[in-house]
Amino acid sequence: MNDEFQRMSHSQPASSSLIALSEPFFQVRRQSVELCEPLLVEDYVVQTMPDVSPPKWHLAHISWFYENFILTPYLKGYRPFNPQFNDLFNSYYQGVGKPFPRTQRGFLSRPSVAEVYSYRAHIDAHMGDLIADLDCRRNSLKIRELILLGLNHEQQHQELLITDIKHILGNNPLFPSYVNNNSLPAQNSTVALDWVKLPGDKVAIGHKGQGFCFDNELPRHNVLLNDFFLANRLVTNAEYLQFMDDGGYDKPLLWLSDGWSAVQQESWRAPLYWRQIDKTWQCFTLEGLKPVEPNEPVCHVSYFEADAYATWAGKRLPTEAEWEYAAAEEDLTPGNFLESGHFHPLPPSPGKRFMQLGGDVWEWTQSPYTAYPGYRQPEGAIGEYNGKFMCNQIVLRGGSCATPANHIRRAYRNFFYPHNRWQFMGIRLADYA
Repeated sequence: MNDEFQRMSHSQPASSSLIALSEPFFQVRRQSVELCEPLLVEDYVVQTMPDVSPPKWHLAHISWFYENFILTPYLKGYRPFNPQFNDLFNSYYQGVGKPFPRTQRGFLSRPSVAEVYSYRAHIDAHMGDLIADLDCRRNSLKIRELILLGLNHEQQHQELLITDIKHILGNNPLFPSYVNNNSLPAQNSTVALDWVKLPGDKVAIGHKGQGFCFDNELPRHNVLLNDFFLANRLVTNAEYLQFMDDGGYDKPLLWLSDGWSAVQQESWRAPLYWRQIDKTWQCFTLEGLKPVEPNEPVCHVSYFEADAYATWAGKRLPTEAEWEYAAAEEDLTPGNFLESGHFHPLPPSPGKRFMQLGGDVWEWTQSPYTAYPGYRQPEGAIGEYNGKFMCNQIVLRGGSCATPANHIRRAYRNFFYPHNRWQFMGIRLADYA
């Protein structure tokens, strides 16, 4: 990915940065298509649960975003590819139409996959025209902000494509593979769990600098922290198996009330995608079914499971402020992200104070997803992007093996409901000092 994508922000007036949008725009657009190349046409329409969207819907929706928020209002004479798509591929923007029900996206056998790709080509051609003379447009800086938002929005859907494809294939009794990756590192590294003590202080968290950020990362503000310990690495499969073998899923005192209800209602006995075959734990990966590797980070666990494990271990989950403070001097980019092609968390590589802060798995915090002090929701339909979801969800930090590498940053706030498990979610422990 062009480094210019990471450097550009709405505060930079230089016209050269407007021209430079073309390369990152088409790189991001190509990457979405490349992620779908291993699929069969039958895979594009499947919806295995309400949280999962068919791959075809993802490809159409991220094109709808550019059409609705950029091309229609700012490209004179633009005609929508198909006016019926305005509601069909609207995700949740009540201010711009009537979104097609999320739970019924798998009903859409039409438009065809071929027509969705034609839709993407239509959007790309017109976006190319718009970007080519962006410097000459009266609203060039506003358009530029929206394009950057669209690119980051598409990268979010690239991650969702991987996680949704995994759920689609993982619920197929044939356990088909998405990739055949013979270059995975040997799974034999063992790193001892250690604790790093961080001194309490008044610290600033939230986005700073010139790069892009989402509105929920602002404003930067001060938080008072006490001394605390943070684990040097993620919790492993072997450690989580100890929790399971000790009856962790059978002890209600380890669980939050809603978590225990979820265990009973959903019959949870192990992380998502784990199954016991001939007394051996197997895990579905995007390369198919494989034995659970003891040194890999445990993955696909809910907040309820992460909290129960922490309670069992006599520890706790970090707050998002503690996590961001610990990551302040860490380089997240060398981690195991989408571009590695592994699409699976890997064991830690020793040598750093904190390992796996960037990539591998999203790390549950104990922080509810709420607005930062002084937050103001953007005006218009774009204001629906983040603000209206600030209720009943939990913050995760760090990115995963399905996150594009240049999409993540220390201040990035992901958020999901505490029962969700299908994302690449894992555990890093903390403790009071």
